[in-house]
Amino acid sequence: MPKKIILALAALAVSASALNAAHAQQALKPEQAIKYRQAAYSYISWNMSRIKNNVEGANYNKSEVIQAASAISAIANSGMGALYIPGSEKDAGGVKTFVKPEFFSKPQEVARLAQNFTKEAAELARVAASGDAAAVKAQHGKLGGTCKACHDDFKVRN
Repeated sequence: MPKKIILALAALAVSASALNAAHAQQALKPEQAIKYRQAAYSYISWNMSRIKNNVEGANYNKSEVIQAASAISAIANSGMGALYIPGSEKDAGGVKTFVKPEFFSKPQEVARLAQNFTKEAAELARVAASGDAAAVKAQHGKLGGTCKACHDDFKVRN
């Protein structure tokens, strides 16, 4: 197949993928957005616990820590901000949200917190690869601090 045809097909596939993604995002209902982001945060929490158990336990499992840190970093870089759509600032479709409405009116503060989380999650993944349990424990604490900072300002206490 000539190179120009391959490039044209690749461009068409990328365009179709982008259109499908845009359509899927537009079709997202507020209750779906709330469920998806809550699922992501639950998965982050589980992986944070996996790391905590390793750095505080007697048996440090480097492989498990790397897996957990990689999962957290992947979620941090997944574009989750797209799940904070209009209508998801309040309970929707029988799904309760824990985000404060102020989250939606302070985009610069939210962006700063999200950037800190993403940065510290990437650093945790990097440190986890070293196998240094003490360094992982310290970085786990830093990442947990970014979670707390957002929760303090923007999460409804239940």
